[in-house]
Amino acid sequence: MLPIVAIIGRPNVGKSALVNRLCGEQDAIVFDQPGVTRDRTYRRAFWQDREFQVVDTGGLVFDDETEFLPLIREQAEAALSESVVAIFVVDGKLGLTAGDEEIASWLRSQPVPVVLAVNKCESETQGLTLAAEFWNLGLGEPFPISAIHGNGTGDLLEKVTEYVPSMDEWEEVEETKVAIVGRPNVGKSSLLNALTGEKRAIVSPISGTTRDAIDMVVERDGKTYRLIDTAGIRRKKNVDYGTEFFSINRAFKAIKRADVVLFVIDVLDGVTEQDLKLAGRIIDEGKAAVIVVNKWDAVEKDTHTIYEYQKIIGDRLYFMEWADRVFTSAMTGKRVDKILDLIDTAAEGHQKRVSTSVINEVIEDAVRWHSPPTSRQGKQGKIYYGTQVTSKPPTIALFVNDPKRFNDSYRRYMEKQFRQQLGFHGTPLKLLWRGKSLREGEKMGSSNRATKV
Repeated sequence: MLPIVAIIGRPNVGKSALVNRLCGEQDAIVFDQPGVTRDRTYRRAFWQDREFQVVDTGGLVFDDETEFLPLIREQAEAALSESVVAIFVVDGKLGLTAGDEEIASWLRSQPVPVVLAVNKCESETQGLTLAAEFWNLGLGEPFPISAIHGNGTGDLLEKVTEYVPSMDEWEEVEETKVAIVGRPNVGKSSLLNALTGEKRAIVSPISGTTRDAIDMVVERDGKTYRLIDTAGIRRKKNVDYGTEFFSINRAFKAIKRADVVLFVIDVLDGVTEQDLKLAGRIIDEGKAAVIVVNKWDAVEKDTHTIYEYQKIIGDRLYFMEWADRVFTSAMTGKRVDKILDLIDTAAEGHQKRVSTSVINEVIEDAVRWHSPPTSRQGKQGKIYYGTQVTSKPPTIALFVNDPKRFNDSYRRYMEKQFRQQLGFHGTPLKLLWRGKSLREGEKMGSSNRATKV
């Protein structure tokens, strides 16, 4: 793991904006509203010959009576415990507050060195004047910066990297990226905590608790997994512009950068219309998937219950029959240990490549058992050959005499044959039906019809 630098401060002082500035990308949600960040989120950054992770934390307020604030403080304490240095961010425009003094007193009791960043000092001439007041915190030199414009961040990083060990060579570790997605309150954050074995994300019965996409690295049996918890995705018409809007965009981006998606469903609600839309999104992005049916502990069961639920969910998600399903309880940990094995299987199928000769053996066997359909005019469909053109997801081009002669039923039959004989398990499979003319020396036609299955 890279060395970690924690970002600490009151709500709305610009911590997430500073994270975006240090990491060179707009991944952390920035919105003019206190309490947007709650969980701790990690981003990769570097300065000269030093590479490290920046961990963003929720705004600190020492008030145990307000919802989430004790949990946010708990996340900040966890971030400090694993960091080599902390950046304490204060608001230069607002000036020194009682909240800043309370946090400074708390930080002085921590074993981690602290670098003081006075944000919102856009004016270089006034920056030193605004920062001077913060000498009173007793944390050393205050660095005037502007997270939005970048002023002063170079000097800040020079000081921060004094505590970051130098790494002449850093070996990249191959990892499987796993996005945890679903509707609000289906148990995504509880599942992340169960998989990592620690209270990594704040869990609350209140919908919308998770806002940023939260990354966590887990290692098992020499394999590395990057788990990405995401905000619950509601219907578009119910989402107002603001924090939730940005959270859902982060969730969609998490799906896009994932290798495998853990699609979490609440067994008590069943497969809703919104679940069907999310499933369609996963398929459209061409991602491997595992269907996690959560809250299984809340269902009264007998020997037939799981088979009944398998059928109910299978009927609703018939177009995702290729994805494994696991019935779990994130709260009790039941069957959670099986999820990483299913992720491995899905990732393997997603990146699998098969030689052209093997593809054509499957086609030959499939056509022998079930000939392509014949039109009313007596014209039969013919498959000349096939080849895999890409992976992630696996995509096979089938060269035929006329794509229109292959109905949906036969296309599903061919997809089933490829899955059964080649092991494309846990992943969408894309078939491209391409017309080919036998005239003029086997010249290819122009048809390029594609079907996702």
